[in-house]
Amino acid sequence: QVYLVESGGGSVQAGGSLRLSCTASGYTYNYYDMGWFRQAPGKEREGVGCISRDGITNYADSVKGRFTISKDNAKNTLYLQMNSLKPEDTAVYYCAAGSEFCYIASAYNYWGQGTQVTVSS
Repeated sequence: QVYLVESGGGSVQAGGSLRLSCTASGYTYNYYDMGWFRQAPGKEREGVGCISRDGITNYADSVKGRFTISKDNAKNTLYLQMNSLKPEDTAVYYCAAGSEFCYIASAYNYWGQGTQVTVSS
């Protein structure tokens, strides 16, 4: 069984920064491609970006230049550094593992429980 646990969410003013973490257990950590998704109230879950097993990243246009995905294999942890946050970034953020299809949520096998990010104007 694969377990993913997100942390680091919270409330911040527009223009601020947050760093989300996703700690993984239950498998050989670097075996999977991993992604970050978010879901705002009343909206579909959308892909924020992803990182492949060999560290190649890809970002949605809406966050490109503001968000950075990285991972620390020694700590079994995935990160999402979010800078220049906007009110429209408000959502529950999820990490996911197990798909080479970066932005297709249904293609991922494993999900964390989510962490709330609220950006006020």
